[in-house]
Amino acid sequence: MQKAWFYNEYGSINVLQSGEVPVPKPGPDQILVKIRTAALNTVDFKSADSDFPVVPGCDAAGVVVEVGDGVSKFNNGDEIYCHIPNFTAGRPKQWGTLAQYTVVGEYLVAPKPTNLSFEEAASLPLSVLIAQQAFDIAKFEKGQSVFIVGGAGGVGSLAIQLAKHVYGASRIVSSASTGTLDFVKSLGADLVIDYTKQSYDQVSEKFDFVFDTIGDSTKSHVVAKDLDIASFQSHPRDQFFELIPSAHNLEKLQPYIESEKLKPVIDPKSPYSFSDVIEAFIHQESGRARGKIVISPM
Repeated sequence: MQKAWFYNEYGSINVLQSGEVPVPKPGPDQILVKIRTAALNTVDFKSADSDFPVVPGCDAAGVVVEVGDGVSKFNNGDEIYCHIPNFTAGRPKQWGTLAQYTVVGEYLVAPKPTNLSFEEAASLPLSVLIAQQAFDIAKFEKGQSVFIVGGAGGVGSLAIQLAKHVYGASRIVSSASTGTLDFVKSLGADLVIDYTKQSYDQVSEKFDFVFDTIGDSTKSHVVAKDLDIASFQSHPRDQFFELIPSAHNLEKLQPYIESEKLKPVIDPKSPYSFSDVIEAFIHQESGRARGKIVISPM
């Protein structure tokens, strides 16, 4: 048995509980991971009808402790990080990352960058993959301009760095609240708009790509030349997408991570202890997190 946070019924974090659940066994092409750190995401807030108990969580970093038949890239003792999709065919996966152990398909697992702690590594997968996929869907080209809605968040903070160091944006503008303006500029934004004081229709520029990371494109679409990409669909012109997870894409970014051109951004209140997961979720839901919230040690 293992310690875990889990749902035994449908609901939000008000029905999330801690206790013991079985340690899962890896099947063919799967890896059993001893989790060192997990990260929270908005998709972890709720459970749906499923085969309970359901352990939430989709981002983690840890150590391989057992491999199933057919696994060829990893061995026991390897340090890894991964994103586990929360839903398969509309139903939650039973074994997420808010536990001491989880099983994950080998194709979702990447070697942990050598320069990162487990906390830093766990903060990356979902957010950096969403940002990377958005730029790829937009067919973003070197020298183009980008407006990133929500530059202080988990996705936005990485999108700014990707724009600057990976995709070669000529101009990066982002929106943020008053208290995070300097932080967002330090990530590489050329200009940061205080959305509490300035509306988007007061921005005179138009951008090749507008990336809405928080669901605000009902307002921000006015600064786009012709293309909005959104991880939350809030306007008819949005090109909405759902993440297709892949360790291959994490591996492509490894040189940028290990050269420190792409740096994890962890919320200052992190790490939360395993016993404080509910408090961590409340902070996540408040919308005031700066970067990613991580849980460590597990």
